[in-house]
Amino acid sequence: MPGPEQQLSDAGSAADPVRGRDSADVIVVGAGPAGSTAAYHLARTGLDVLLLEKSAFPREKVCGDGLTPRAVKQLIDLGIDVSEEAGWLHNRGLRLVAGHRTVELDWPQLSAYPPFGLVRRRADFDELLARRAASAGARLVERANVGGPLVDERTGRITGVTARLGEEKQPVSYRAPLVVAADGNSTRLSLAMKRYRRTDRAMGVAYRTYFTTPRHEDRYLEAWLDLRDPRDPDRRLLPGYAWVFGMGDGTANVGLGVLDTAAVAREVDWRDLLRRWCADLPPEYGYTPESVTEPVRGSALPMGLNRQPHYADGLLLVGDAGGTVSPATGEGIAYAMESGRYAAETIVQALARRTDRGRDLALRAYPQALRAAYDGYFALGRLAADVLGRPKLIGAAGAMGLGHPALLKGLFRLMVNLTEPNSRDSLDRLLHLLGKVAPSSR
Repeated sequence: MPGPEQQLSDAGSAADPVRGRDSADVIVVGAGPAGSTAAYHLARTGLDVLLLEKSAFPREKVCGDGLTPRAVKQLIDLGIDVSEEAGWLHNRGLRLVAGHRTVELDWPQLSAYPPFGLVRRRADFDELLARRAASAGARLVERANVGGPLVDERTGRITGVTARLGEEKQPVSYRAPLVVAADGNSTRLSLAMKRYRRTDRAMGVAYRTYFTTPRHEDRYLEAWLDLRDPRDPDRRLLPGYAWVFGMGDGTANVGLGVLDTAAVAREVDWRDLLRRWCADLPPEYGYTPESVTEPVRGSALPMGLNRQPHYADGLLLVGDAGGTVSPATGEGIAYAMESGRYAAETIVQALARRTDRGRDLALRAYPQALRAAYDGYFALGRLAADVLGRPKLIGAAGAMGLGHPALLKGLFRLMVNLTEPNSRDSLDRLLHLLGKVAPSSR
């Protein structure tokens, strides 16, 4: 009876001289930032990659639309033109608003990351990444709604997926020795393979809408830390923050990012709160009910590597499917793209091994890469999430931080994960050390 390693070669490899349209070296399920990034880096090495997307582009996605320098680096590595002439709005950093204080923090000047962030609507952004993967050779199939895995009953190893194509929902099967689950927080594929969410990790939720505003070309991403429900008689501080990101097209993306683990969070109607919060914005923002251009939409934020294992039995989890959202900030796109790249690099190395056992051994490097990259940072983020669940601590930390620029600068760099580990700068060395000594995310 063949073992798991034999199943890897039975399903096909990059060395096969003839490949059918229903088989590939790797199947990537989901053409969001994680899936498209993985597909691009796989395809550019010459591997046959099937990229399956359940919707047709352009399609909607709940997001703040703001990109930090970490995400910008990944876009540049994909060979994407990120100039303003190509339709991107550049920003200089982050503006924090708490009570009557406002502080503007510029993105740091680092060798590893560009000194600017970007803004772009997700409908346009995701399609751009998917088309980029296709230009590298990935076979993009839109309206391919993946229903579940094909599994070898003898070994439990995934050997492909079933799907329904187009409006006719034509049943099809695709086969590959390796499958990348990039199908978001719901990740039906992961659940079918018994990859369950860890309940000891924080979950967040985000709600957002758009409205027309004269501040649409704001060069700072704006975060309001003093988030309260105006109808709450106790005016309790809520476990999250609000944002206003100018889109450069006459509108702003405005939303709330909150933890859903705190008891107070479950008592709030967040959609209604967002509408009321917008109504309390200063007049210069130009918000009126008539200026709203889209309904309020919400989405879950799976945080801190909360679904594991990230590799087993031929299946790799990337992006939201693997819980790569930062517990510290709710940032997801950068870590989704990074995880997609880590997965692709691991797969390329694995498929180059001469033995089945060597391939499977190489694939185990993927979860190790995630832990090496994020263990310390996500552990610190979980501590921050714990603080967010304690309103009195939030208020004290906010008042102390905004009143001390040096402290705030360090906290900002730590929270957005923009440091240089080999720098001689004392702040960089301290932040890197904090990440190393933080508790493991296992």
